[in-house]
Amino acid sequence: MPLSRYSRGVTLIEVLVAMLVFSLGLIGAAGLMAMAARANQAAYLRTQVSFLAQNMAERMQANLMGVWNGDYDGSYPDASAQDCAAGCAPRQLAQYDRQRWSGQLQTFLPPRTEASIHCDRSGVARVPTHEQIALRPPYGGRCTMAIRWMERAALGAKAEPQTFTWEFQP
Repeated sequence: MPLSRYSRGVTLIEVLVAMLVFSLGLIGAAGLMAMAARANQAAYLRTQVSFLAQNMAERMQANLMGVWNGDYDGSYPDASAQDCAAGCAPRQLAQYDRQRWSGQLQTFLPPRTEASIHCDRSGVARVPTHEQIALRPPYGGRCTMAIRWMERAALGAKAEPQTFTWEFQP
């Protein structure tokens, strides 16, 4: 039995509707993939920020005299330059740590990332001597570290500033 002219047209419409539904599904899947990529990038940046903050806290813990003297306080990235290949005093080691950490901030985080460290030594009755530091006495002050960066936003949206703030005792 031959197909009529109308049944051939209905089949063509069915194919076009099926292609439309399939195309909408592909567009939705592409949108989900783009959103997943942005979320993955945001998670990567937060992991890097956490790693870098822990790295600097450990550097500070290894140089308590530099912390007590306020040598780590300030804004980052820092342009200071110090070479400690032949050894360093606590202030020089703090400058070296600042330089290294500034380089890491610029390497692993987006452009225009800023950080700051401020240590409140009000809980410290006196700065310990070099011999006392060797005994690893507890540090009576607290340090606050803040790292600020911009994350990529969805298409057409404004980039969102992010801040990681950590209060710790070295």
